[in-house]
Amino acid sequence: MPAGSQLVHARQPIAVLPQRILLLENSRAYTSMLREAIEQRTQLPISVATSLAEARELLDRESDWFLALTGLVLADGDRDQVIDFFVERRLPTIVVSGVYDDALRERALQQQIIDYVLKSTPDSIDYLAWLVQRLERNRRINALVVDDSLSARSYIASLLALQGYQVAHVADGQSALRMVEADPGIRLAIVDQEMPGMDGIELTRRLRQLRARDRMAVIGVSGSSDASLIPRFLKNGANDFLRKPFSREEFFCRVSQNIDQLELIGTLQDLATRDFLTGLPNRRSFLEQSEQRVARGGSDDALTVAMIDIDHFKHINDNYGHEAGDRALRAMADILHAHTRPEDHCGRFGGEEFCMLIDGLDADASLRHLEGLREAVQALELDIDGRPLRMTISIGACRRSPQFDTLHKLLGEADRHLYLAKAGGRNQVRGLGAG
Repeated sequence: MPAGSQLVHARQPIAVLPQRILLLENSRAYTSMLREAIEQRTQLPISVATSLAEARELLDRESDWFLALTGLVLADGDRDQVIDFFVERRLPTIVVSGVYDDALRERALQQQIIDYVLKSTPDSIDYLAWLVQRLERNRRINALVVDDSLSARSYIASLLALQGYQVAHVADGQSALRMVEADPGIRLAIVDQEMPGMDGIELTRRLRQLRARDRMAVIGVSGSSDASLIPRFLKNGANDFLRKPFSREEFFCRVSQNIDQLELIGTLQDLATRDFLTGLPNRRSFLEQSEQRVARGGSDDALTVAMIDIDHFKHINDNYGHEAGDRALRAMADILHAHTRPEDHCGRFGGEEFCMLIDGLDADASLRHLEGLREAVQALELDIDGRPLRMTISIGACRRSPQFDTLHKLLGEADRHLYLAKAGGRNQVRGLGAG
């Protein structure tokens, strides 16, 4: 690693993330609306106070505080006392004010207050609820800052840390590439243009070779007035560009918009690739992943495909109702997911039918694995309005061989064994020498 490129982390491992939100506001009507809006977006516990004394009592009583939203008009404290109260406690805080005061806004933002929001604007409640949700999600996002100036990258890292991101920063492009290769959790990179050895545009191009736009946002920054920098960054894979010096609020807005877009893309991808009821990969996704795995190996590769069917599923729907049927499908999916190793694939084919690809186990080990799945389902008992619901599954499996060397052939033979398992009495595994 070049001199001056020592990796610096601005994060500490967090075992359990703080959860509680404090709302400090003397308007009960506004507090009620804001609380409802936040609860609709998050599942975090919210406590309400109308005075600094009440806030102090709440904060002393519990320890896992995540965030505070506070007004500035209180019976037992002026606006400076309110800001100092939260700054001294080092609790991430959003100020919600009824009056715009530019000097107060500047002071609040300089005191590491996250944001200064006017509650008189029509969409302030929606904005605040979105901001709380954004801050809560940020805590699970890794960010990387790349700049050869220690002061510049430390400043940007501190802004990101204030917004809850887990931040690391490095001084050069090569260190950044190694970081991204080693950490698949990095979803955001802030890249300075003017760096020795590898400039920001070249680093952005190489980062895109490692991670696509739908997996990581890259924002270029520069203090240069060169008008060509923006299109050059964007054409080489950047999502956005910021010109130095930038305001804190502009920085937060740009970063948040890019992360929102990443999450939206992820949601759309999930809708396209995951079964809406069970959360498992859908038929199309399972076939695509499995086809790629089959194509990588030879005809004698250690690979098993299994077709799985819930026995007498129509009986469950007819006797317990379709809502119970949905619960049974979700329970089945949970067990299947728990029995799917990182190197395996599973999915819902449709109806009560599921599929699994087992990678790297011989025939006996694959059979034991599938028997374990069958036994786990047989042992499950669901309570449906006081009535116990139990179910079993039938499994048909096929081992890859010169005769069954494509996914289509493997699925066809596994389906034939599934038919034999159901015809033979159900609640059993056929294929792999079983039955």
